[in-house]
Amino acid sequence: MTQAPARLTTPVRALVGFICVLVLVDTLFFTALTPLLPHYVAAAGLTKAGAGILVAAYPLGTLIGALPGGLLASRLGSRRVVLIGLALMSASALVFGWASSPVVLDAARFVQGLGGACTWAAGLAWLATAVPAERRGELLGVAIGAAVAGALLGPLAGVIADQVGTGATFSGAAVAGAVLMAVAFLVPGPRDAPPQGLSAAWPAMRDRQIGTGMWLTTLAGLAFGVLDVLAPLRLNSLGASALVIGATFLAAAALEAALSPLTGRLSDRHGPLTPVRLSLAVAVAVSLLAPLFAPAALLVTVLIVGMPSFGTLYTPAAALLSAGADRLRLNQGLAFGLSNLAWASGQGAGAAGSGVLAQATSDLLPYTLLASACLATLVVLRPRRRAAPP
Repeated sequence: MTQAPARLTTPVRALVGFICVLVLVDTLFFTALTPLLPHYVAAAGLTKAGAGILVAAYPLGTLIGALPGGLLASRLGSRRVVLIGLALMSASALVFGWASSPVVLDAARFVQGLGGACTWAAGLAWLATAVPAERRGELLGVAIGAAVAGALLGPLAGVIADQVGTGATFSGAAVAGAVLMAVAFLVPGPRDAPPQGLSAAWPAMRDRQIGTGMWLTTLAGLAFGVLDVLAPLRLNSLGASALVIGATFLAAAALEAALSPLTGRLSDRHGPLTPVRLSLAVAVAVSLLAPLFAPAALLVTVLIVGMPSFGTLYTPAAALLSAGADRLRLNQGLAFGLSNLAWASGQGAGAAGSGVLAQATSDLLPYTLLASACLATLVVLRPRRRAAPP
């Protein structure tokens, strides 16, 4: 008989809701750039490579802040580091909204990435230590689903910014950040844990479970780095408006948000690699088709159906990292700092590299490299046959 899942207390539910809103707001203003990319290409005089750098500035900030953010969460506690992240996010979004210089735009996105490194590492560590272990994958999936909902709303915010102005729209991030800073004092505080230094994180990276979680996070970030740069520009070249581009990413994110908690439950019940293999199989096909399909309506369909295959890698990857940290007695803040490091490496390389490669050759090359990475991962993680007993 299957044991009923542990019920959450009201304070823990409030904490789960807070973390969901926290990551939703962060991803909302991160993905708001997607439909605005053609606008900034025109307004700031960016080349395709310059657009890639602008998209890559946020993950570069997260890359630089990943391990320091995890270390701060271990030393200062999750609540304080969440507050630091919110302050950086609010200030940088305000600057980004009113800037027009490429240097200032890149710098603001970089600082926003630093803030995201703090809020994600500390927020997910706060959540992972508060919920029952047997429901951790599911509830991490709920939080990641909320982040995807932010990604869903982000393109809509970008479309609004395209109509009413970027200054007023991105100023909303500062207001949202201030509200969340106040709410952070109303939810249950994080559990006390012995502080750890970075010396505890390096051996963990050699662990198979944590290493697999990090690679899957890197691969998902790499995929979205490629898609966030090349897909909007490709749709624009096929005649799609900012509204259509925003609606495409909106619909894909809606599907991904619905799938993330289901992926978490599947991960809890059948192991994290089961949903991973399904996602990778679809991801290979999408990577090969995206640079080839036209007209815009056909490409929109492929992106809506296919992009969630990359996003659904995040939940089982987070479950692998958190479980591995428990087994190695690694502070959860450091574990999710490693997750940020992995995501930012992939997202930054995907965004900057795809723009440069596409400008030098065509969109087909970066997409083919992405498909190859997904296929190689699928082969490595294929189910192993057990040896027959003698």
